[in-house]
Amino acid sequence: MTTKELSPITFDRKSFTNEELKDLYYYLKLPRLIEEKMLILLRQGKISKWFSGIGQEAISVGATMALDADEYILPMHRNLGVFTSRKIPLNRLFSQFQGKKSGFTKGRDRSFHFGTQEYNVIGMISHLGPQLSIADGIALGNLLEDNKSTTLAFTGDGGASEGEFHEALNVASVWDLPVIFLVENNQWGLSTPSAEQFRCKQFIDKGIGYGMEAVQVDGNNILEVYETIKKIKHSQAKKPRPFLLECMTFRMRGHEEASGTKYYPEGIQDKWAVKDPVTNFENFLRSEKVLTEADITKTEIEIKKLIADHLEMAYAEEIIEVNTKSEYSDLFAPSPNIIEPTTKKTTTLRFIDAIQQGLKQAMEHNDNLVLMGQDIAEYGGVFKVTEGFVEAFGKSRVRNTPICESAIIGAGLGLSMKGKKAMVEMQFADFVTCGFNQIVNNLAKLHWRWNENADVVIRMPTGAGMAAGPFHSQSNEAWFFHTPGLKIVYPSTPNEAKGLLIAAIEDPNPVMVFEHKGLYRSISGEVNDDYFSIEIGKANLVKEGNQVSIVTYGMGVHWAKEVLENHPEIEADLIDLRTLLPLDEDAIFTSVRKTGRAIVLHEDCLTGGIGGEIAALITENCFESLDAPVKRSASMDTPIPFSANLEENFLPKQRFEQQLLDLINY
Repeated sequence: MTTKELSPITFDRKSFTNEELKDLYYYLKLPRLIEEKMLILLRQGKISKWFSGIGQEAISVGATMALDADEYILPMHRNLGVFTSRKIPLNRLFSQFQGKKSGFTKGRDRSFHFGTQEYNVIGMISHLGPQLSIADGIALGNLLEDNKSTTLAFTGDGGASEGEFHEALNVASVWDLPVIFLVENNQWGLSTPSAEQFRCKQFIDKGIGYGMEAVQVDGNNILEVYETIKKIKHSQAKKPRPFLLECMTFRMRGHEEASGTKYYPEGIQDKWAVKDPVTNFENFLRSEKVLTEADITKTEIEIKKLIADHLEMAYAEEIIEVNTKSEYSDLFAPSPNIIEPTTKKTTTLRFIDAIQQGLKQAMEHNDNLVLMGQDIAEYGGVFKVTEGFVEAFGKSRVRNTPICESAIIGAGLGLSMKGKKAMVEMQFADFVTCGFNQIVNNLAKLHWRWNENADVVIRMPTGAGMAAGPFHSQSNEAWFFHTPGLKIVYPSTPNEAKGLLIAAIEDPNPVMVFEHKGLYRSISGEVNDDYFSIEIGKANLVKEGNQVSIVTYGMGVHWAKEVLENHPEIEADLIDLRTLLPLDEDAIFTSVRKTGRAIVLHEDCLTGGIGGEIAALITENCFESLDAPVKRSASMDTPIPFSANLEENFLPKQRFEQQLLDLINY
């Protein structure tokens, strides 16, 4: 829609009653008047930032009013009308904008970076795109429940340049998910015009590439937006599938107020002003004799009073008191009790078989658990962990995915928001980089930001030792060790592999389960036959001694055991951490205070590895007990080479023995 084509909006009343039109008008006018007030408060320094949706209200309001109250909407910065049309109390919105406690994030996040299950609204994060994949997961939950519901996710023409746009639309199309992907095409991404964002003529042209139906509407015409979404929703109830809806509009103000609009061509705002969604709808309602001037004035007075009253409520609320304890305690939802085995019956299993048994039993115990990953269905995954699962549980719960790690992790989060559990398998831990944003910015921060569970487990086949080269052998647990809000487990035995995996699945928080590929078929052990869990956050003392503390995990446990077997004269505490986040500091400190010496062993590279943090903790907390400097043993600070002899040199296994002897003889 070019500026040459602009003219006042023509509305088609169709079968709308007077009351329906009045209702739409009220909710269209409400965000406009709130925005006008917010712009004043911004200038007064009473709010810190504002992303204006003036000129785009018809999209937010029309879309929200067209959906049922229990259908999920995933809005973005400029969608105030979604929140107000869902009848969220204005005082809570205003408290959110001011960083007050009765807002939705306890002052921890700003503007619309929040969600609320009470109103079925899932807010965005600043990284554009992830909300689209979450919508996939919510829609998948609806599909599994066969509840005929639609999910609607907003994006912008600029945000649609993100890779997650492609991933989310592709998954939705492949899985026939009832999602509406609504593109607010306001023709600018901050200061960058559409011509520099994409070269397709219009977004509906993208639909054919996804095998998806696509529709374009005048986004400033609230009746057209409303009617189109109603029609799509009814169609999806009969035949679930995604739609791409392009709403043509214009952003009248800056990306956010501080950025201004000096980059706009002269006169463009004046040309678009003739299509103002509020003014045009008011004129239409006058012409239809639905509203009089007195009605319009009365509505405006009522809304302004409502805004003023609720602002006073927000102003009256005290500034949030700092509570360091709750800042930490709110990171995680409460964990469930440990599941004790009911018998002592065990079976000798390989590491990988123990994982398979634990995962299968978890599927039997949790009928809301859905598994997702590349090639995990009929093929059984590249390591055959899920072999036979399709026959046992069906393809609706054991789902092959396209190659799109970010979208699948986001879909897992969406499933969690529908009260389900999700297990996402990374084919190799190395590939998690493609889903990094969803993990560290969505999953990890969600409960702390607005008290929502992220009931997602990510299985991470990790580690070297098989001459697989630099992209299938990395130890990348340290990347996530730095991220508050995640839990990380790393078993070293078959029994731990099963018990920790079950604990991760039962836990409502995001848990990353690192499984060393080199252990899959190389070790066996006794595994309890029952459904049981091992407490997350508790280390295991594998061997006791008084000379030195060896702190390690995963493959490092086996390297250390081998060295100790070759040196029976060494009396060592061998601590298998099992959990990296939260870290069992007490177990480490207790041992080091007894032995006076400590060496931290891990397969990851030395610099930036977890060993550095553990060494620092030991030094800070056990300095007076130390008889020698804390030692780290780790892989070289290079990528992992392919050649077997180069890989062996890269790994710390051979160096560890001498480092341990040097430490004891210090």
